[in-house]
Amino acid sequence: MRPEAVEAMQTFVDFGNPNGMHAVSRAAKNAMEEARERAAALLGAARPAEIVFTGGGSEADNLAVTGAILARPGDVVVGATEHKAVLESARLCGRLGSQVDITDDVLGAVGPDTTIVSLMLVNNETGEILPVAGAAAAVKDINPETLFHTDAVQGLLSEDIDVQALGVDLLSLAGHKFGGPKGVGLLYVKEGTELEPVIRGGGQEMGRRSGTQNPMGIVGMVAAMEATASDRSAFRVRVSEMRDTFEAELRTRIPGLVITCADRRTPQHSHVRLPNTLSETTLILMDQAGLCAAAGSACQSGAIEVSHVLAAMGWEKEAAGEAVRFSFGWKSESEDAKRAANIVADVWERAQL
Repeated sequence: MRPEAVEAMQTFVDFGNPNGMHAVSRAAKNAMEEARERAAALLGAARPAEIVFTGGGSEADNLAVTGAILARPGDVVVGATEHKAVLESARLCGRLGSQVDITDDVLGAVGPDTTIVSLMLVNNETGEILPVAGAAAAVKDINPETLFHTDAVQGLLSEDIDVQALGVDLLSLAGHKFGGPKGVGLLYVKEGTELEPVIRGGGQEMGRRSGTQNPMGIVGMVAAMEATASDRSAFRVRVSEMRDTFEAELRTRIPGLVITCADRRTPQHSHVRLPNTLSETTLILMDQAGLCAAAGSACQSGAIEVSHVLAAMGWEKEAAGEAVRFSFGWKSESEDAKRAANIVADVWERAQL
């Protein structure tokens, strides 16, 4: 977590339920609403009421996709490489009667009955930056009534996010992706957007998301948002250099190394294919050496399951089973990149099939 978020949460003393009437509750409510105003300003929202606080990015995605269909039944179009929170929400809408297109040709699938399109800003696995603003404008040209949602969870750390410039109706964020606490997120909902709640109860968050809010987490998340925005330009330069150093060292020591989406990704992502290895093996060896990474495939019940992202990109099972993702954060330093590269190269030599 960023120190600004930690400080904001440690000094938060307004433990009251922000929906109550007494003084302790009002103090918590005031802190939460101030955070809502600050979040709206950071995202370029027209009004604070366009910010709905959630329990994280997955909940925000569910509310955007399923909530749109509950409010106005119709068809759903989502990108094939979307986060599973979007894909599973779309599939739920299919069980509710919607026609669902999960496709790499989002614009080609939009029609007169399309209620919502969802296309992520940055892919969580590869770091690829997708042309959301252009896609949103094109969708509105095809059908002005179609809502456009973007899962921007992976984007805020390095990308300038302005909902007006993007032209989106709905946008999801999660606090822990940019140095805030886990278990808190938000959904931007453009004024006038029809949206039914997915979590029902007392009607909190202006009737869009029931359940007692987490003011301490919200305050911490928004403090992290502000620190991220302030640091973003320097972050891009600093982390790009680190990642390039990391990958340059890997290239010199690992013949046949493949770097995914090299020309259109965020600086904090390094998604690579380590030839003639199994990602499960390399991850275990890296972990033993003190390096945390993630696989492009997952082992479930003893069987290798190809990442749906890589499968949608046309990767064969063998290639996907060699893929590993490395992430750089706001705390990463040059020495981290050099040490990580040495660990990866050593592990690769040991893990050859």
